[in-house]
Amino acid sequence: MSNTIASKVYRDKYRSAALDSLLSRALVSEAVFSKDTSGLKTLQNPYGSQPTSTVQAIAGTYSVAEYLTYDDTLTVTDEIVVAEHVFDFEETLTNFDLFSNRTMEQGMSVSREADKYALNVILDEAGASYTTPAAGFTTAENINVIIANIIGKVSGYAEMYKGVFIVLENSDVAGVVQSQMASGFSYSDSAMNNGLLTKQGGVEIYVTRDGTYVDETIGTKTVTNSGHRLAGVKKVATFAMPGGFKFEEKGVSGKTGMEVVTYSYIGAKAWKTKEDLLIDITILVS
Repeated sequence: MSNTIASKVYRDKYRSAALDSLLSRALVSEAVFSKDTSGLKTLQNPYGSQPTSTVQAIAGTYSVAEYLTYDDTLTVTDEIVVAEHVFDFEETLTNFDLFSNRTMEQGMSVSREADKYALNVILDEAGASYTTPAAGFTTAENINVIIANIIGKVSGYAEMYKGVFIVLENSDVAGVVQSQMASGFSYSDSAMNNGLLTKQGGVEIYVTRDGTYVDETIGTKTVTNSGHRLAGVKKVATFAMPGGFKFEEKGVSGKTGMEVVTYSYIGAKAWKTKEDLLIDITILVS
């Protein structure tokens, strides 16, 4: 199928390496959630009860408490699939490597859908909530207030050392950038010169495209997140892709060229014992 890489074995190696590199850069979910690619369909809750320490007069004795586990599971019920047919004449007559192009385009398509799935499922299960001031993230004056309230929602938890995040859509960016360019000397200079966006007030900022947070059915999950955003402590929810991304290349009867398919199984979970570390942000329009 490819003029540049003659053997399917080498094409498979190329595609695997290209997808791994692309998805490690493109997936917001991989940055803010724990990722599991173990191949298990069902994952058990990795968190148990929180231990409680006691301050007492020196006695050399202690009471033993029970360690509790919680019956909470992540079951993978969905998959992401993208498939295209590349005719031989398309590959032969083009002046660029169509195989490489379709590998990258399919990888971007899969990463967008993976993020949309994981962010919406976990947002729907978030245990904490917060409503922004009027106009939400589009007003620069609101940004520091929102950031401060996000930090306040999760402060005091032991997991804070993992870092705090917020995932916005691209239409939210204008207010954030204006806020950064108007803040303090060296910080605003950095924003002016470098388009600073990655962090504010210690909160890591990630951006996806508009339309990521939705009211719709995604696979087997029905979510109601239009007008909402997700924030919280990093790495306390789990994003599962059993076996990672897979791909197939096959001939089809009656057609020249090859059919190229990229797919993955997917699941996501906000664990019951950690739900309060994740914040469902409602944007107040006016």
